[in-house]
Amino acid sequence: MTPIRVLIVDDHPVVRRGLRVLLEVQDGIEVAGEAGDGAAALTLAAELTPDVILLDLKLPGMDGHAVLAELKAAASAGQQSQGRVLVLTSATEPASASLAVRSGAAGVLYKDVDPDALVRAIRSVHDGHLLLAPEAAGSLVHQGNNGGGLDSLTGREREVLAEIAKGRSNREIARALTVSEKTVKAHVSAVLAKLGVQDRTQAALLAVRNEQGG
Repeated sequence: MTPIRVLIVDDHPVVRRGLRVLLEVQDGIEVAGEAGDGAAALTLAAELTPDVILLDLKLPGMDGHAVLAELKAAASAGQQSQGRVLVLTSATEPASASLAVRSGAAGVLYKDVDPDALVRAIRSVHDGHLLLAPEAAGSLVHQGNNGGGLDSLTGREREVLAEIAKGRSNREIARALTVSEKTVKAHVSAVLAKLGVQDRTQAALLAVRNEQGG
């Protein structure tokens, strides 16, 4: 089985070393490299094309948000395949987590996370799931839009949205609903347009908020 290649990005050498020690003893995970600042992170992301980028938000020079924006732009321009980004940060401000998700992060965790939970999160994000610390998820849900667009969804689109909210990829949704990936992609596009959101993460958060009654 091909190992999950992880790029560690943190400005503290002790933190990077600790993460490397933790990850190198895990089955199926390989540390592809380390970066101590945003510019180095972008360079290594392009050179190493890691599967998962473990990214701190507080970096010297170019911070994590700027790194996310650059990675997203490069992926959109087809310049490089973007690894899934899992933010691991001590910045607990709700706005910081919200911005990270809108900028393309596939997950947000705080640095007090249990080591085993961090390893599970890396595997989950690599598999295409959205993963948020409970505190981050709660703050993002309350910032979602009013949910009025949900009424405009067809039955099938609601089913697709429910699968998106579970963090499932297009392939997994196609398998669950017994349709083609191309059909799922079309439904996802329709769901995003009708809900007035930019990406799957925002759609998932809106669905969760609706289930919780606002």
